Amino acid sequence: MHAVGIVAAAGSGLRLGAELPKALVPLGGRPLVCWAVDALRAGGVDDVVVAVPDPQQAAFTAVLPADVQVVVGGDTRTASVRAALAAASEQVDAVLVHDAARPLTPPDVVARVLAALAAGARAVVPVLPVVDTTVVVDDDGVVAADVPRPPLRRVQTPQGFDRTTLVRAYAQAPGPAVEFTDDASVVRAAGIPVHTVAGDERAAKITVAHDLRMAELQLPGERNR
Repeated sequence: MHAVGIVAAAGSGLRLGAELPKALVPLGGRPLVCWAVDALRAGGVDDVVVAVPDPQQAAFTAVLPADVQVVVGGDTRTASVRAALAAASEQVDAVLVHDAARPLTPPDVVARVLAALAAGARAVVPVLPVVDTTVVVDDDGVVAADVPRPPLRRVQTPQGFDRTTLVRAYAQAPGPAVEFTDDASVVRAAGIPVHTVAGDERAAKITVAHDLRMAELQLPGERNR
């Protein structure tokens, strides 16, 4: 199975407190996006397309391997994935969409997603159980109800799809007025069931400065994996 990885890297670094796009923020001396690309390739992805902000296209090209395709993303995640998907080869069987903000995703997670697709799933996401008590609050901030935890899962990336399935789902999706939180939501809106595989706590998303510091603590183990 020939797979292409799409890395969404067009987000800003505002919540991270950075003055450059989040994907270019260094982790262990390397931009987050480089770690994300490495994870995809180590897990079995053949080609990689990275969607980046237009003003920083040259900066991304300078730090990424020469065989990584860099395309200009959009104002939203959905628009960026659309752009990368349009640029990806039509000859691939599968598409894995990954967040640059999940730089330390173990290759095993990527491999599990690919294996599920090879086994016949049309859409696959890595997930983790919800361990905290989860509640619903009303408009006044008062707890209104408890949410049972057993069926709940936290969704990670990379999210994998049969290429034709993802392309058709995006073609059916509403225009820019509707923003989806992830690509699995686009596929589910098209009526396609989404399967799950085990995620990994090391695939945590870097959103704020504390997340980056926690990722730095993982680096010695990551370098030796």
